[in-house]
Amino acid sequence: MRVTVNGHEHELPATATVRDAVLAAGAAADERGVAVALDGAVVRRLDWDATPLHEGARLEVLRATAGG
Repeated sequence: MRVTVNGHEHELPATATVRDAVLAAGAAADERGVAVALDGAVVRRLDWDATPLHEGARLEVLRATAGG
């Protein structure tokens, strides 16, 4: 299925979950400071494995960074 992650199209398996999208964005699944929005709604980290994606889903995967 085709989904958009951070503005870029990705081809993921039909069984893909939010965790798969996080990996497609280049973040480690256990990386701290990562937040995900699926079609504009925040998905709790605890729900990444249980939240399936759908054709045309739009995800934003954000990483917190320190600095000034």
